[in-house]
Amino acid sequence: MRLDLHMHSTASDGDLAPADVVRIALDGRLDVIALADHDTTAGVGEAVEAAEGHPIEVVPAIEMSSTRDGQDLHILGYFVDPDAPSLTAHRAHASSGRVERLLMMVDRLREQGVDVDVETVIEKAQEEGRNVGRPHLAKAMVEAGYVSSVQEAFDRYISDDHPAFLPTALQDPTGAIEGIVAAGGVAVWAHPPRDRVQALTPEFKAAGLGGLEVYRPSHSSAYTVELEELSARLGLLKTGGSDWHGPKDGELGGFYVGAEEVAAFLEVGGL
Repeated sequence: MRLDLHMHSTASDGDLAPADVVRIALDGRLDVIALADHDTTAGVGEAVEAAEGHPIEVVPAIEMSSTRDGQDLHILGYFVDPDAPSLTAHRAHASSGRVERLLMMVDRLREQGVDVDVETVIEKAQEEGRNVGRPHLAKAMVEAGYVSSVQEAFDRYISDDHPAFLPTALQDPTGAIEGIVAAGGVAVWAHPPRDRVQALTPEFKAAGLGGLEVYRPSHSSAYTVELEELSARLGLLKTGGSDWHGPKDGELGGFYVGAEEVAAFLEVGGL
């Protein structure tokens, strides 16, 4: 069994519609995927419908934004009820908060001589039911001619360590965990930063955290072992995923985790 438990669609900042993500996952010979868009479950229904009649399972999921000490920390929710009140309320709050954040980042970019009009980008995203984020701002910067690619926009202007960056600041991680649990889901810390994972994981577990995203293409073998050991010590589930946003991230299915690596997670989900 080949699994990828972290990918995105146009419901947030992915390049492809949910149904197309499922189609490409099938082409990549994946057996189980999780559509985990940022702060929304709007694409889950389309993905589940697209998977019907095909040898692939779609896990209803979400990636919830949160902030601690000025740093963005993301919590994945698996096996959630997409229409749960805690998630629909968060989606509405996140939509307005993300717009405010983007406009403030635009102001910071202007101070650096980068003047982009993102109003039409925001309007279009909202019409399509998307949650706006930095990739939308990066694309506007490409269209305005300030950079040649989305990656260059991040590298030069809007990644976490640049002056224009602002954290999403929607809630504390414990609030995200509680919202996922209230939606009947399993909360998993996405791409936990190595310098904070040991200190914060026990606190997050006390708030209801159920697992850690252990397996990722960007994790070194040493960090993967560290996360495996931490998960075992604290009795947490292990998950893994590519964090795929589109073809620019490579071939979907090029990275996957095996059933033996996430066996306890599969058991919890009845898969």
